[in-house]
Amino acid sequence: MNQIIQEKEAIGILLIDSTIPFLPGDMGNPETFSFPVKYKKVEGLTLAKMYEDKMAILPQLVIAGQQLMEQGDVRAITGNCGYLLLYQQELVKQLRVPVFTSSLLMLPLLEKMIDPSQQTIGIITAESFRLETSLLHAVNTTLDVVHIKGLEHKKHFSEAAIKETGMLDSQRLEQEVLEAANELIQEQPNISVLLLECSLLSPYSKALQEKTKRPVFDYVSLIHFVHDGLVKKQFPRF
Repeated sequence: MNQIIQEKEAIGILLIDSTIPFLPGDMGNPETFSFPVKYKKVEGLTLAKMYEDKMAILPQLVIAGQQLMEQGDVRAITGNCGYLLLYQQELVKQLRVPVFTSSLLMLPLLEKMIDPSQQTIGIITAESFRLETSLLHAVNTTLDVVHIKGLEHKKHFSEAAIKETGMLDSQRLEQEVLEAANELIQEQPNISVLLLECSLLSPYSKALQEKTKRPVFDYVSLIHFVHDGLVKKQFPRF
């Protein structure tokens, strides 16, 4: 416990402007991590703004990222929406620290872990139509090696995450995520790895892993990977 208290926040997380509650397991909840993280909410940064006013929002993101770095020992920056991948290149150039805006950045590594002639990657996302264009191209991935299942047609997810009613029932949402994964695997049995694009889905990774018997990667997986590169554990010397 003392080690956690003394450790500074190496990871900075930009939060989009949302009313969705962050459950344990969600990257927006500090209890998710065994190490401290620093948060910065970007006022007015909504999904619609990201797509409709991309370049108008960029200066806000840059300023928020700079403020995170000025407030402590933040040495890498992420955000809690996979669609922030739209800003990956610009943020890397302007913030000059490691930036990882989306769990989709893991796709090139996951592709190398499978045999593409026999296996594919399943992606569960918030809205499937958004992944079929620029976002996949941004990580040099094509639809040849991935299969996508969106949650936009799942009733509770749509209400909680897209319409943002302010209510989130974790049991209902978990059931919808499991249903979506089952549908995806039934449609594409050669899926050998699952990747969760939406940061809200990380709390259900374990249930998904147990149900599908497949490796599951998410936003939290990526944060742990980057944090390990920034804050190495000291082992006893003999």
